[in-house]
Amino acid sequence: MKNFFVSLRPGGHALLFALILVILLPGTSCKKEPDRSRPNVVIIFIDDQGYGDIGPNGAIDYITPNIDKLAAEGMRFTNFYAAQAVCSASRAGLLTGCYPNRIGISGALMPWAKIGISDQEMTIAQLLKQKGYATGMVGKWHLGDKKPFLPLQHGFDDYLGLPYSNDMWPVDFDGKPIPKDSKSWKAKYPPLPIIDGNEKVGEIRTLDDQGKLTTMYTERALKFIDEHHNEPFFLYMAHSMVHVPLGVSDKFKGKSKQGMFGDVMMEVDWSVGEVMKALDKYGLTDNTLVIYTSDNGPWLNFGNWAGSTGGLREGKGTSWEGGQREPCIMRWPGVIPEGTICNKLSSTIDILPTLAEITGAKLPDHIIDGVNILPLMKGEENANPRNVFYYYYQRNSLEAVRKGHWKLVLPHKYRSYEGVPPGHDGFPGPYAHDSTDLALYNLRRDPGERYNVIDQHPDVVKDIMIEVQKAREDLGDDLTGNPGKNRRPPGKLEE
Repeated sequence: MKNFFVSLRPGGHALLFALILVILLPGTSCKKEPDRSRPNVVIIFIDDQGYGDIGPNGAIDYITPNIDKLAAEGMRFTNFYAAQAVCSASRAGLLTGCYPNRIGISGALMPWAKIGISDQEMTIAQLLKQKGYATGMVGKWHLGDKKPFLPLQHGFDDYLGLPYSNDMWPVDFDGKPIPKDSKSWKAKYPPLPIIDGNEKVGEIRTLDDQGKLTTMYTERALKFIDEHHNEPFFLYMAHSMVHVPLGVSDKFKGKSKQGMFGDVMMEVDWSVGEVMKALDKYGLTDNTLVIYTSDNGPWLNFGNWAGSTGGLREGKGTSWEGGQREPCIMRWPGVIPEGTICNKLSSTIDILPTLAEITGAKLPDHIIDGVNILPLMKGEENANPRNVFYYYYQRNSLEAVRKGHWKLVLPHKYRSYEGVPPGHDGFPGPYAHDSTDLALYNLRRDPGERYNVIDQHPDVVKDIMIEVQKAREDLGDDLTGNPGKNRRPPGKLEE
């Protein structure tokens, strides 16, 4: 070292000092840049959460500071849609990038269902495994509860959770067991099985047990991050809450001004915060894409145990905006501009092809329906990758089509929450039943779908009917008796 100093020319000491600073000081140019081609991916998927149930969208009488922070550091999407307005179908769309009716999944699969997600479909987990990702899931699966359909058979390395909805159990909302000879629809359900990998390791029997789910999922998610923080990973965190029956731990019981629902939302927000802290702990925040959204709108006839659509029409189980437009926040520092809003049309079915674009993974050979929305995420001003969206429900009924800010609602019958009193404290109120004729709504001016302007815009109706016909020929439509040309069967159990 002595000879090195002697050899320096005048001013060399200053140069050496600068070099030492570059080497030793944190935050200098020696900091390793993240590999943007293989970001970690975390999808947080809430159950039955409405558009108005998070702080940035107007939640009242409870706080969601961690979700709020996620929005402040990322992008909030205001025209983001679930694939369908019901559990299993919505999850099938998210994981495969397809309208769920294309792949034979509809409604909410019951514990005795003989079908599930097909092994011919490619999930996000399978897509990312092409690029060496570790893949983990916690929470509600609901794409088939038999072994051929469970997460480990569809690209996930690790799984802990419930195979279906947390209301498919034999206990009434007051926690009392239902007699075996009861005519209640709940009497035919077994206790909820907790699945670890492919094996049952426990049961959910009481409301107190339900209150442990959010913490159980969170702890397993943190364990997965801890074990895989040195490699790219995909974590799919599908909370059972805020689906009824609501359950909350003692940590948050009585903490909100909105009662049980607010308490549960605050615990979900805590869970989001714990995952974000884990990313910070391992220095992963700058290269992790976090997506927060929901499977469908609120189950409104549960009253104070249900969420809010934020003023959108109807709720879960309908093709009106309250059933299918969801809160969505995405954060990826350095790629997604912070504190921004995207009002362009997008959907959960767009996530798979977007991740393929980001990572260079090969898309499946079969038809998918999602599009790459990375330009929207980057905030590119004129980007508009999706201009049309199909609203399917029931088994395969095309109930509406959106093009731009216009929504053409097709004639159909639907269950309604309007004009009937909601339930209270976990007990549901009745449904109403209604029908609609052909109707046109301008969602830019009328997101509540209250003013049918079909007579004023026959040109718009004619234009969207072209899209309607395309959907009917491709995917089919039970309402008009069209089977469709490009539908695929679900997975089926061998007899």
